[in-house]
Amino acid sequence: MKVILLAGGFGTRLAEYTDVIPKPMVPIGGKPILWHIMQTYARFGHKDFYVALGYKAEVIKEYFLNYRALNADFTIDLASGGVTSLQVDPVDWRVTLVNTGEASMTGGRVKRMRSLIGNETCMLTYGDGVADIDLDALLAFHRSHGKMVTVSAVRPAARFGELDLDGARVESFQEKPQLQEGWINGGYFIFEPAFFDMIAGDSTLLEREPLEQATKAGELMAYRHDGFWHCMDTKRDHELLESLWAKGAPWVR
Repeated sequence: MKVILLAGGFGTRLAEYTDVIPKPMVPIGGKPILWHIMQTYARFGHKDFYVALGYKAEVIKEYFLNYRALNADFTIDLASGGVTSLQVDPVDWRVTLVNTGEASMTGGRVKRMRSLIGNETCMLTYGDGVADIDLDALLAFHRSHGKMVTVSAVRPAARFGELDLDGARVESFQEKPQLQEGWINGGYFIFEPAFFDMIAGDSTLLEREPLEQATKAGELMAYRHDGFWHCMDTKRDHELLESLWAKGAPWVR
């Protein structure tokens, strides 16, 4: 199944890195977060990627253009220019890189992919959130309800410790627990081609009119993902994901 990855935003809250590279290229464990997200899809057999570029598009294009060289050991004969690969990264993805405009909004970027996706059911997510989501279960859920759009609902970890109080006495203390209520949009969408018609153009936010319109029409369903999910919005998020990677990367199933 084709997978659209939104990778064109400015990432202003992560300016420590995004002054130089786009947010999807900020590394976790030496690999861009975009690569980690693509690995999640590839593990379930979805390897046909359509990356919607914008801010610093050339950085992402150069990464994939030089992917084999950057991720392999090789010998180069400087006299002849010949290259002999010693080891090649085993990925077998097909990656289509599309500059969808630096000023385009999320909906506009999706709309610009229409001619490439065609009349097919499609997967979609943001280029800054990792999860241990079961994509087989997500797809089965989408096919079961027959509606136009499925969004993955997640419960992020609280940013502060949670206290359960009985008067002044603390009944329980949990340091940054996963929220038990308050589902949010975790990305990892599946949608039918008719959804493109709900997007007006470049200035449309995916999260506003299109999804609101789908909701009013009764065409938006939520797949509840209770497992790990975390987005990388700030330097603090990046540091957390780096530490989790060192401990075993909970987004890797």
